[in-house]
Amino acid sequence: MLAVGGVMYAFVYPYLSGEIHAQKRTAALMASSGGRRDARSGDPAKRRKMIQESLKGVETKKKAKVTLEQRIAQAGLATTRPVFLLASAGFGLLVAFLVFVFDPDILVALGAGLVAGIGAPHWLLGFLAKRRIAKFIAEFPGAVDIIIRGVKAGLPLADCFRMIASEAPEPVRSEFRQIVESQAIGLSIAEATERFAERVPVAEASFFSIVISLQQKAGGNLSEALGNLASVLRERKKMKAKVKSMSAEAKASAGIIGSLPFLVGLIVWFTNPAYIGVLFNTTVGNFIIGASLLWMTIGVFIMKKMIDFDI
Repeated sequence: MLAVGGVMYAFVYPYLSGEIHAQKRTAALMASSGGRRDARSGDPAKRRKMIQESLKGVETKKKAKVTLEQRIAQAGLATTRPVFLLASAGFGLLVAFLVFVFDPDILVALGAGLVAGIGAPHWLLGFLAKRRIAKFIAEFPGAVDIIIRGVKAGLPLADCFRMIASEAPEPVRSEFRQIVESQAIGLSIAEATERFAERVPVAEASFFSIVISLQQKAGGNLSEALGNLASVLRERKKMKAKVKSMSAEAKASAGIIGSLPFLVGLIVWFTNPAYIGVLFNTTVGNFIIGASLLWMTIGVFIMKKMIDFDI
């Protein structure tokens, strides 16, 4: 009877008590998070495989088309899409009206209005976004250093982000404030930093997002990884400054060459208007002006591509 009772206890009791179901659930959870545990277990091969898979996922991730709302956010403007569109339309109508007052040609007024209402606002967004990103790149290594010192001192990563969101200069402060707000609504640190890389379309933000995501998935020394990242960011900044100084002469030459035809045209217009007036008063002259502007645009574009370096 004792033997039968022992056999019943060994094989039947786990089903009655629910231990088998608990073991099955534990095994399922362990299988779903096996890759993460293997990466954290210290096995270099498994950890390397996890990092390679994460990098491959980042590289193959397709970038969505940038919307107007994202461009407005990248420019640092506190406005909405409808307000921006209304302001652009109003500016285009104003320019078209002013041009029509001075030159009552409806086609010329329409062309000027379209350029002012569509081209000028988008150029302004690009200019403001480029200037804001330049400020971000200049201040971002300092923010990474703050995170490194905080992590070494034992602060949680979220507290380091809050410190930057309250004390760092703009635009780093506003971007990290959005990371903190994203965590407050339930997103993980990895997901918040991925959105941060989407809002700031530069390599520095992507590197930071990759480091945080890999540390969350594979573990490791975060301060050491961020220290290496800070060194890379500073070296990139030095390389950009070096390239800028080396290409300054080429940019000055391109500016002189590009402006020379217009300067010569103005000099001839003031000294001998009848000589150059043929270009504006005849159909052949208008065709020559159009062809010359086209070739000048192509030449300026080629020179710009030759002296611009992507680092």
